Order: sequence, then structure tokens, then C-alpha cells
Amino acid sequence: MTDPRPLIEPRTLKGFRDHLPAQALARERILDTARRVYRSYGFAPIDTPALEYLEILTGKGSEETDKQLYRFQDHGGRDVGLRFDLTVPFARFCAQHIGGLGVPFKRYHMAPVWRGENTQRGRYREFMQCDFDTIGTTSPVADLETVLVVHDLLSAIGIGGFTIRINDRRVLAGVLAECGVADRSTQVLRALDKLGKATPEQVAAELEGHGVTAVVREKLLGMAQLAGEPAAVLAALDGLVGDSDTGREGVAALRALLDGVGQAGVPAGRVIVDPSIARGLDYYTGVVLESFLDELPALGSICSGGRYDNLAGLYTKQSLPGVGASLGIDRLLAGLEELGRLELLETPAEVFLVHFDEEHLGDYLRIAATLRAAGMAVEFYPEARRVGQQLKVAAKKGFRVALVIGSDEFAAGTAQVKDMAAGTSSTVDWHGDLRVLADAVHSQLEAIKSHG
Repeated sequence: MTDPRPLIEPRTLKGFRDHLPAQALARERILDTARRVYRSYGFAPIDTPALEYLEILTGKGSEETDKQLYRFQDHGGRDVGLRFDLTVPFARFCAQHIGGLGVPFKRYHMAPVWRGENTQRGRYREFMQCDFDTIGTTSPVADLETVLVVHDLLSAIGIGGFTIRINDRRVLAGVLAECGVADRSTQVLRALDKLGKATPEQVAAELEGHGVTAVVREKLLGMAQLAGEPAAVLAALDGLVGDSDTGREGVAALRALLDGVGQAGVPAGRVIVDPSIARGLDYYTGVVLESFLDELPALGSICSGGRYDNLAGLYTKQSLPGVGASLGIDRLLAGLEELGRLELLETPAEVFLVHFDEEHLGDYLRIAATLRAAGMAVEFYPEARRVGQQLKVAAKKGFRVALVIGSDEFAAGTAQVKDMAAGTSSTVDWHGDLRVLADAVHSQLEAIKSHG
């Protein structure tokens, strides 16, 4: 009997997407790398709810993020919202729990966030953030460590060339004070932060709309476009901040930061001073950073952050200064895929065990169990279909090795280990010794990995 109900069209909301196995596995590999790097510096995992009281979220990022908030009333009539980043919930978390955690406290958090913004390349309304933060210290060592973590993370992911661009909000504050526009700092910084995404002429027009004179516009845009050797850029900034103590503190902090990354062994030119980096969120107070793929700078920053010393003060009277950064994993994946550097596999398993003969089901299960116990991921095909058909499935999914053992092989005590990429096979004499078979498959896998 036919179901009279009309079919519902399967579709996703604009700005949201499904993750198929190949993309999901690529994302998990990067998440695993980030987890390993964060832990190597002593950052511990936490988690917070996706949904917060609305007052926790509003007024903490910018007018733009307030507009982008997904907000509603829950069944209890409470005003709530979906988090737009992981930093604001972390500030609330620290105000609530820091008494039992102690300071300085170092955390990492990997979770989805939501912003109802216009979609663009590498940017969605639901996306994953991979944050790490140190809270409870104003030490410049924490700022330095933040840059080093970003460097080690991007290096460990193996993305090729990248550049970390740093600036300091205090430098910007000093320049704005010298220019007489400190009273419009929020609007001016948001305009300057659009450089790279907007032309200098468009930014100048926006600054003019905020009452910034032509002379000051020229000075601000000149500052934002400073480039070259770090020493020369810093010397120019020294002149621009004039007598501003705040500005001088910022320039000195950038000098110390560059010296520190050099002493830590970061290659010259990997970290540069970029006075155009302002960061659009209002809570930043000191060092700020953004990271770019050298071959796709127009993609935008793939790992950003900075120092925020007053954010937790919205929730507690205890001083809880913080610094941290966030890996934009969705944008990074989009960039790597565009550059052809994303390995897209449809399976997490390495070994494909061909189901050749139903009479040997018990043997196959024991073989699979032995390989798994030896640390290998194995997928056993559920049906005894034609070998060629099964190998076609294995090739499509990206298995490294296929293990073929039919009735004749069981009788002879042999097995065929097939290198799926090379299309070659080798014969293993195991004569019922599962340990010998496992060692042979493991050796074949290691040989394949060593050759790339």
C-alpha cells in the first residue's frame, strides 16, 4: 500500500551543511593534531553549553555579533542564545569556577558556534572553533606562548607556508589618541579591521562617515599599510604613537614578542608586525594576531586571537586577564582543499579484509580481531561477493591495504597482501599463525607509510 503522505524534501538550511565521511575524517585529523599540540603546552579540556542566558552573550563581542546571535525564548520563557564564539562562555565559566581551578588556568575547547551572518568562502553560520586560552595572568610569557602554540599547531598540521601577523591594541589606542579620535576608537578599529577584505578607499569612506578628517584618515591608512622589516615597522610605530604611554607599551610589547619567538626557534619572517590587524571584537586589549596561508591570503585568517584583560570583569569582581587564540578549522579545510593538500579518505580503517568464502567466516573474524589487537584498524566486508567488486569498494574508500584469503589460500596457509595505491600484491606464508600474519600486514602498512 502506498504511503499517502507527501515526501519531505531533504535539504539543509542556508549556511549549514552536512559533513560527509571524507570531510569529517579530514576535520577529525586536524582536531586530533590540535588536541595533541594544546596538551603539549599543558592546556586542559573543558566544555560549556551551546545555549547561554542571553545577557551572558550580548554586548560582549560587537554590534555585529549581537545582530548575528541566534536568540529566542525557551519553554520557560527565558531569553537565551546560541554561543557565537567560545571565549565569552569561557569568561563566564571562569567567573563561575575559577575558585576551584586556581590561576593561571589553561584550557582548550573544541566545539561548534553559530552566527547568523552572510555566508562566504570558507565561512558558514554553524562552524567549529578550536580555542586555547590562558587566564589569570598578565605575563608577556603567556602572550609569547600563545604565538608559539599557533606556530606549532600550523606546523604540525603540515599546511606548508603560513605567516602569523601580530599587532597590539595599545599601539592602535596610542595612535588614535595622538590623532584625536580616541572617542571613536570602536568605530575606527572596526573600519581598519576591514582592510584586506575592503579596499583602502572603502575603509577611508567608512572612516569619513565617522567624522574622521582627511589628514587623520591618511595617517591611519598609512599606519595600517606599514610593511617590511620588523625593526623598521616598529620604528615607524614609535613615531606614530608619539607621547602616548599606552602606545609605547604596545610597541615595547611587540618588540619583546618578536625577540621571544626568535629565541624559541621560530624561523625569521614567520611572525611579522602588521599594524592593520585590529580584530573586530571589542574585548581585545593587548596583543592581537591573525594567521594566513601564504598561497591563499585572500581566504582570510585561519587562526586568530589575542589578549583580553577585562572580559571576565563583566561577570566577577576578581581580576581574570586572559589571552588565547582559535583555529578556524572550516576555513582552513576549505583552503587546504582548494590547494589540493587535503587527503580525502572515506574510511578511518587501514586494512580491508576481503570476504571471500562464507565457510571461513570464523577464520575471518579471528584474523580481523588479531589485527585490531595489534593496533590496526580493519574493515571486514559483510558479504561474500566477487573479489573484484569488493576491491573496487576498497579503492574508492581509500584503504591502504587489502587482505585477500580465499579457500585455496587457507588450505595452503598463505595470504595476499595488496598495496591498494600501487596495485601490487605480496604473498605471506603464515600457516595458521595469526601473529605471523599480523606482523606481515603491519610491516606492509609501515612500508607504504614510509614511502608517502
